[in-house]
Amino acid sequence: MRIIGGKYRGKKLWSPEGKSVRPTADRAREAVFNILYSHLGEAYENLDMADIFAGTGAFGLEAISRGFKSATLVDMDIKNAERNAKMFAAEQDKIHLIRANAENLPRVRQKFHLVFMDAPYAKGLSDKVLRQLIDKGWLHDGAVCIVEIRHDEKIDVPEEFELVDSRIYGLAKILFLSKK
Repeated sequence: MRIIGGKYRGKKLWSPEGKSVRPTADRAREAVFNILYSHLGEAYENLDMADIFAGTGAFGLEAISRGFKSATLVDMDIKNAERNAKMFAAEQDKIHLIRANAENLPRVRQKFHLVFMDAPYAKGLSDKVLRQLIDKGWLHDGAVCIVEIRHDEKIDVPEEFELVDSRIYGLAKILFLSKK
């Protein structure tokens, strides 16, 4: 696993071995950032993002490499994300780690322009987290939420979101939602 674009393009990230780890494929991550470029319509350096179910933190660190203002990495076990974040010594003021269960996100002071979430497939977690993002004030108006689910998985998207795009990459389906 590596950073695929931006300032740190080619930088290798640490990834634990095992079947319990399912990072977003490099090809899918590249495609997501290409789509984001057209949807956000704003310079990345003005945008704060959160990576929920961060795992290794690859998506958030990719965002930092591409110039995002900040990336907040959220996971119950942040040791993998923390290990990778330490490899970005010059960016430490932009990377924030939150140890939290995504089913009970804490309230935050900062609102986010972009949220990426890659919950374990077919466990009903994406629906719950989308609801919490609204209820706990995590999102700016017009924020984009990118939700990775299994290609045949169905989720109930809260009415506060509009589906603006969806793509399938192998086993993954990626939904692009905009907060109304």
